[in-house]
Amino acid sequence: MQDLKSLIENTNIRYIAIEGVIGAGKTSLAQKLGGVLDAKVVLERFEENPFLQKFYEDPIHYAFQTQIFFLLSRFKQQQELMQADLFHRFLITDYIFEKDKIFAYLNLADDELKLYEMLIGNMEHKIPSPDLVVYLQSSVERLMANIKKRNRPIEKNISEEYIRDLNEAYNYFFFRYKDAPLLIVNATKIDFVNKEKDFEDLLIEILRPDKPPVEYYNPPDNKSI
Repeated sequence: MQDLKSLIENTNIRYIAIEGVIGAGKTSLAQKLGGVLDAKVVLERFEENPFLQKFYEDPIHYAFQTQIFFLLSRFKQQQELMQADLFHRFLITDYIFEKDKIFAYLNLADDELKLYEMLIGNMEHKIPSPDLVVYLQSSVERLMANIKKRNRPIEKNISEEYIRDLNEAYNYFFFRYKDAPLLIVNATKIDFVNKEKDFEDLLIEILRPDKPPVEYYNPPDNKSI
């Protein structure tokens, strides 16, 4: 525990962004990190999107409205991150602004993408960069199990095919990501929500100094969900 306290006291990381496919545990990890680090925690407000449930029910007709609402909402929220915070040393978010493109390229038609790219092209340079991005990489089976377990009404129509396509899109995106230091976590067989040892090991890995541009974290094989 003393080593962990020393890492927290001496780390130069201030802004940590958690990413992953729906059901990966982004929000849970962000909240736990926020509690330990006494951080300001900023969560994506997906429930405010009035088109999201309609998109899951009818993606062809509601993809564009859903995407543009998320784009504008995320941009506004990211702009607020740039305001000085005198009360917190750390900032934790459960998404990065760039993730918006993953969903856009997966869900939008070609003509819709042209308009989307015009909008986001005027926004990207105004977004703060994290000191570290943590990508929770998981299997489709684990993601679907997590989605089913948390039982959110808005997610009841998410198909396994959509999660598989989204998982592939996330992997493609992050294996080429270079905008910030990246920690890729094999999250399929880790339970940082209910097992404190899993969480503490992951926290140590997140705060460990002298990180390369891209790093992989594979928990020991004896850990299970």
